[in-house]
Amino acid sequence: MAPPTDDDEVDLGISLETVATVVDQARAIQGTEESDPEQLSEDDDSEAALLQEDPDDMTEETLIAFIDGLNQDEQAALIALAWTGRGDYGPEDWDEAVRLAIERNEQMGAGTYLLQMDMLGDLLAEGVAAFGLSIEDIER
Repeated sequence: MAPPTDDDEVDLGISLETVATVVDQARAIQGTEESDPEQLSEDDDSEAALLQEDPDDMTEETLIAFIDGLNQDEQAALIALAWTGRGDYGPEDWDEAVRLAIERNEQMGAGTYLLQMDMLGDLLAEGVAAFGLSIEDIER
């Protein structure tokens, strides 16, 4: 899909800054979960040591609370972006994906649902990219 023009810009229903925050935190949590404490060496600067959870890092619970604190439209947009990034829907199906995400969101909190997805950060980034946008360009 070609990048949207000013006249054809899509409204995702959520700011790219919010999506970028969720992507960054999901990737950080996933990196923490994937690191093996037994790989820690005496070097505190090793990759494994740097990936270990720091008390100041966002935890899965705080990310779930952050997502659940968003309004219903923003939560549905995150779910629809993840589905789009996974290939379940294309940009042309956006309205249907959001509608179904709202219905799905009535069954379980959006935060819990999204954090159950493998590679959530990458799925969201791919979903945004499907619209010709990039979260990598967002200042954080």
